Amino acid sequence: MRHSARKNKRRIHLGARMMRSPLFVADFGAKAMAALDPERAHKATVQFLKIGYGPKVRIKKPRLQISVAGLDFPNPLGLAAGFDKNAEVPNAALDLGFGFVEVGAVTPRPQAGNPRPRVFRLPADRAVINRYGFNNDGLEVIARRLSRRRRRGIVGVNLGANKDSEDRTEDYVTGVTALAGLVDFYTVNISSPNTPGLRALQDKGALVDLLTRALAARDALEFPAPVFLKIAPDLADADKADIADIARSLSLDGLIISNTTIERPDSLTGRHKAEAGGLSGKPLFAPSTALLKEFFATLGDKIPLIGVGGVSSPRDAYDKILAGASLVQLYTALVYQGPGLPARILRALPDFLDADGFENIAGAVGAGHD
Repeated sequence: MRHSARKNKRRIHLGARMMRSPLFVADFGAKAMAALDPERAHKATVQFLKIGYGPKVRIKKPRLQISVAGLDFPNPLGLAAGFDKNAEVPNAALDLGFGFVEVGAVTPRPQAGNPRPRVFRLPADRAVINRYGFNNDGLEVIARRLSRRRRRGIVGVNLGANKDSEDRTEDYVTGVTALAGLVDFYTVNISSPNTPGLRALQDKGALVDLLTRALAARDALEFPAPVFLKIAPDLADADKADIADIARSLSLDGLIISNTTIERPDSLTGRHKAEAGGLSGKPLFAPSTALLKEFFATLGDKIPLIGVGGVSSPRDAYDKILAGASLVQLYTALVYQGPGLPARILRALPDFLDADGFENIAGAVGAGHD
């Protein structure tokens, strides 16, 4: 009887320790957020991170270190744009274990975005549809926040154009100049489906003009940073070929593959599946990974690729790497799995390297190709 009491006491003690752990508390909080409206839950999560309510993960695995576009990443897993829209919590996001964080999208002038409701959960599909429309505080405010940040880790910015801009290309040039020295990389986002006409900038002539001007602005800076291009998953074959050619000819620093999709697979079951906007999450994994594989087959190791879309497990992250991604990003999976997901992925990745005989993560990039 005494032995049984001691065992129960030990269980209670271990349970109490687990419940006090930052990862447990944060993941439990993430589950509680599911009861809120998605946009309110998003804002509340950012606020909780801002006041220090989040895990501080320290995972140092030299085998996961990788150099891309002249930057040394402690691991290949990043937080995609869209979560920290206004650069309020980049350091807190890094503390979740991410090797890099992308803030934004940011536009030159503040804008409210599209009318609410504008974000919808599809829990059974492990997906989200959003039509936020680049809602953000604008360059001036975000530049001020970034200038006050204690610099550590790798933080990049996703650049967008104002909905009512007369020269959208100039909006990207303005973003590059305004955030000079405050970020480690720029992402030119012309693939959001939520700003009418934005995706037209992926057309060959418009894209050459845009990237030429953005790269020229970057090259004129005292401390130039890499420029990545984020593309849509819904491209025609001719557009894919054009983008690959342009990336090569302009020596682009990287391609992010891919943004959300306007397609609606037949497999969707959520009641919000017909809502307008970009679909992200698990249903995007297969098409975005197939596109990633196509671009790696075309470009090889000439242009680094960043794989994003539907990553929700260690296996998903590793499959992106095998398909050709030097870096991997996620966001939507955090909605359903909580902030402990990055740590779970990073702890499992070395097991995949061991199983396939790779010494480090760089050796696995593109290894899934025949």
